[in-house]
Amino acid sequence: MPSPRVLLSLDYEPWFALTRRYDSWRDPEQRRALDGGFTRQALDPILDLLGSARASIYLVGEIAEWYPEIPQQIAAAGHELGLHCQFHRPLVDENELALDLSASAVWRALYDVRGYRAPMVGISEAAYPLLKRAGFLYSSSIYAPSGSLHRRNDLWELPVSTLSLFQRPSQLTAPRHFSTKLLAAGEVPYGSSFMIGLMPNLVLKILEREIRAGFSPVIILHPYELVRPQHFLRRLGRDAASHPLLFPFTLNKSAFLKTLLKHFPVSPLIDYVQEFTFNTDH
Repeated sequence: MPSPRVLLSLDYEPWFALTRRYDSWRDPEQRRALDGGFTRQALDPILDLLGSARASIYLVGEIAEWYPEIPQQIAAAGHELGLHCQFHRPLVDENELALDLSASAVWRALYDVRGYRAPMVGISEAAYPLLKRAGFLYSSSIYAPSGSLHRRNDLWELPVSTLSLFQRPSQLTAPRHFSTKLLAAGEVPYGSSFMIGLMPNLVLKILEREIRAGFSPVIILHPYELVRPQHFLRRLGRDAASHPLLFPFTLNKSAFLKTLLKHFPVSPLIDYVQEFTFNTDH
């Protein structure tokens, strides 16, 4: 197995993707205006926070159309550029996913994108052949215990990390998203920024324990958790009141990231997958 490290990822999406209220807005200029320049303004501070550390940054493709310099900067800084989706919405349906992959094909080819993270970490088994045909090497679109790396139709699945309080699951069939079912089965999805927001110090302790056990945990952060959008809470007021579980996603996690980078080795997911496959083949 590759040397243990934290596999650090950012799902780089507009601030309004969190609310789900704007999923039906399809006009690109209307969506860009709603973003208000946030995704462009947040990038430099986030790259500064990362410093010399490298991460996987899964980009929502419409951002690449709004600001072509964003994928250029991410790639130039040495980070892995992955696909989160072209247009942020649930993509469990394989027909919707096929359309989304087609819409992102041009910019993905330009940057040789090989990694995929489904919106809301929600994927179906039918998605894996589509991802393979689209040229992906791996997906990170389910929740499962650290140390899991699974083959799906000649595609690797490297899950976002959970801590299994009981017996590790024997089968990992998609979808495996953040749900009461997952929690009831004794899996704590500490790789989610939801859990990082609620219990950052506990997550750091879990990361330390997992790395000592030889595992490489996968964690997710979002740009609006590292750089606060203008009037963020006011804009989210109605949604946060209706859905209190959104609150942990609104907390600033820049201090968590600084602590993580100071005390833990990190790398992009693509490095881990490539090291694993090289070691397996040799």
